[in-house]
Amino acid sequence: MIDAHHIKEFTYHIGWRSRTIRPGRHKSSQRGMGMEFRGHTTLLSYPDPRRIDLRQTIRDPLEQIHVRIFNQKSVTPVFVLCDMSGSMRYGSQQTKISIAGDIVQSVAQSATHNGDPVGFIGFDDMVREDWICTLSTKPHQMLELGEQLKDYIPPEAGSSALADTIRILPRERSLIFLVSDFHMPIADLENALILMLRHHIVPVVIWNSTEYKDLPEYGIASVADPETGARRTLFLRKEYRQRILKRFVDRRQEIEALFLRFDMQPFFVENHFDADLLSEYFYQYVAA
Repeated sequence: MIDAHHIKEFTYHIGWRSRTIRPGRHKSSQRGMGMEFRGHTTLLSYPDPRRIDLRQTIRDPLEQIHVRIFNQKSVTPVFVLCDMSGSMRYGSQQTKISIAGDIVQSVAQSATHNGDPVGFIGFDDMVREDWICTLSTKPHQMLELGEQLKDYIPPEAGSSALADTIRILPRERSLIFLVSDFHMPIADLENALILMLRHHIVPVVIWNSTEYKDLPEYGIASVADPETGARRTLFLRKEYRQRILKRFVDRRQEIEALFLRFDMQPFFVENHFDADLLSEYFYQYVAA
């Protein structure tokens, strides 16, 4: 039994107007019983006598009855797209896929608190039909799925199916948490982002410091590519270690530059997930 009280939530908002009909907490383009004044129309066009505006009616030379119209607040769909490829099993005290499980549970709790429906899609070299959670306002299935992720051991597979997840996402604009270490070809990532442009993407980049910071300066190491299973023997020395560190710095700059080109500010998670930092991310980078 999952104790939801121990799952830390974060605060989020969207920077666009939701088109969803169902009332919620986000700014919307839907007319309804909200407090945001939209304008006037005639009673025949919007037959709600509770909204009659006497002053506007008196001023009308055509003597039509006018009503005030307001925008309601609406829900917005929230999704987690999770990379379940081989590189996500890396980690010492906590694997990257286990950290993804923490993030999934936090997203589920936070979306439910906002009244938003939330769903999950897992992918590696294929869209994982066995790791799909359809949109729901009840978090139980997502919480269970996040718990299962913490014990999941990803297979030796890549993450080429990211672009294929677009067929499962809803047509209306949604808030998407794209969770991955992004150890994928930059061209594949770019092509997928192009297909997802109608959505608001929050790239959540999970890295583990032992991948590059804790390497010895000298020694022989046998390493395996987690996505192909290929093994290599490396003779580590100070210069080679510095090259690895620089490669990770360059990679970070490369994926940051790509996301920013699409107006997507990445959120980096290293070693553990902090929900408070994700709240700060929304306050800093997403216009309310």
